[in-house]
Amino acid sequence: MSTVRRTLLLAVLVAAAGGLAFATGAAVVDGPADTFAEERLAVQPVDGPNGAYAYLDDDDEIVVDVSGSNPKLPSDFDGVNPGTLASADGVFTITYTADEYARVWIEHPEENVTFVADGESIEGEANNVTLAPDETVAIGLEVDARGAVAGTQLGGDDFDIRAQVADPESVDSASTADEGDGDGGDGPVTTVRRPAPASRAFEGRGLSPGGVVTFDAGAMDIVSGVVTLDRVRIDAADGGDVDFETVGRPEPFASAGPLNDSRGAAPVGYFEFDHSFAGDEVSRVRFSVSVDRDYLNETGGDPDDLSLYRRAASEPDGWERLETERVDPAVRRLLDLPEDRVHVTASTDEFSVFAVATERPRIRATDASLDREAVDPGASTVVRATVANEGGSDGASDVTLTAAGEPVATQRVELGPDETASLAFEATFDEPGTYDIAVGGVSAGTLAVGDPAGDGDEDDTASVEGGTDDGGTAAPDGDASDPPTEEPSGIGPSNLVGLAVFLAIVLASVALVRRMPRS
Repeated sequence: MSTVRRTLLLAVLVAAAGGLAFATGAAVVDGPADTFAEERLAVQPVDGPNGAYAYLDDDDEIVVDVSGSNPKLPSDFDGVNPGTLASADGVFTITYTADEYARVWIEHPEENVTFVADGESIEGEANNVTLAPDETVAIGLEVDARGAVAGTQLGGDDFDIRAQVADPESVDSASTADEGDGDGGDGPVTTVRRPAPASRAFEGRGLSPGGVVTFDAGAMDIVSGVVTLDRVRIDAADGGDVDFETVGRPEPFASAGPLNDSRGAAPVGYFEFDHSFAGDEVSRVRFSVSVDRDYLNETGGDPDDLSLYRRAASEPDGWERLETERVDPAVRRLLDLPEDRVHVTASTDEFSVFAVATERPRIRATDASLDREAVDPGASTVVRATVANEGGSDGASDVTLTAAGEPVATQRVELGPDETASLAFEATFDEPGTYDIAVGGVSAGTLAVGDPAGDGDEDDTASVEGGTDDGGTAAPDGDASDPPTEEPSGIGPSNLVGLAVFLAIVLASVALVRRMPRS
């Protein structure tokens, strides 16, 4: 069952306000619409007087607004008269475009407001309206203001549009035509030719300009039953005829090569879209793909992270990630899709080779730094790092601080795509030395602990050279070439001998001078 919640504004009751107009209307899916259930249900304001009570907001979602705030109503409209039972037929339409019958109803908690179709309540499953393919129902309003006084606020709650496939009823449609002569009468005819387990050839004949047609790919294999292409929807800009082929395989196509995504997406299969139409003849193609849940579990993929990629040489990685939508359980039940598979859709206006992939987290350190580059033994320093998730899905990872390649501490981070986190590690080293510090493999620098160049424990003295006159001993290894050490006084024994000889010469000279005859 599919559900879509939309806004109801039934604002203020004011005396002398104009009553709701009475008119009927109907619409087809032509122009902007509020769509859901893979765009097989379309909601539009009626093109008529009462259609002014509904409009599409900036997100193309239907708003029912019977108040002075409605931009489509006259500026002097203030609301609904108190004490009246006002009604408006044909405020908006719901159109069903799929190939099976569907039951449609609305749920709304406000007792003063009733949604009606052909004057009968359409609120609650018991009051549903059954729609055939391409059938439209006009939805109106009844507002019971009896007993209310001017200024009373009514409504304001959201309302839910609910739909469910009317199983087991089904109808034949041109979109399921067998191979034939292509004569489909007034509507488009689609044909599947040369079906094989991993390939299909499609033909579409008689498409109207701006029309949309869905081709049933019949669960074409991309990876042997576990990954399949289920439907291809064509938006024909010019109408006429279209022809294309699809081929699936688990390995990359030689023409495109493997999916190399810097964000870490893991490919699970590929398919090729080969077409003969010109690019301006088709404005958009939507692919519907499904993957077996057990297969995802076995390969470590998350159902929420299933994505489609298109080969695009202009992209930095060579692949463009398409905006991929997961079909929610309510829509899956509406379309009667298998519950044991994950169903996704993606649209593109360019066509080449496509990859089905699961997004993966890619968490890594991007930089690291030291608060101090030198500390005493036993003192601590702080190591800071920035960690980023560069992948396409949520994830968790352990980030490790290492010193000289050995793990010192670990912190765990959980990050969403494109999120970052700042980490701080406090580390203490008791042994002197130098340590290369890193976080997650990213260098933070070199940390010096103590004074590894000279700690004062080595004997800096050396013996003098062996065999000298001063009686000095040789170096321990017997190497006489080692220089002798200096005496602390600065005057060695050899200097004292020379001084004694000098004094003896001086004294002898003095004595000789005294003995010389005097003139």
